[in-house]
Amino acid sequence: MATPNYGYEKRQKELAKKRKKEEKLKAKADRKTPGGESTDSGNEFSEQPGDTPSSVAPATDTPPAA
Repeated sequence: MATPNYGYEKRQKELAKKRKKEEKLKAKADRKTPGGESTDSGNEFSEQPGDTPSSVAPATDTPPAA
């Protein structure tokens, strides 16, 4: 019997957690946008499963909170 790959499982959990956090931040930013309009193309599912999300935050008119 093969042994479990705990490193892989941990990485998948970390990626899911990071993805969820980014989605929450994006939703929060969208709520703050006047008129509820989003600045992105609206295609939320454009990333392929192997792609990694960019760590660059979308440009906004206000500086990030410290």
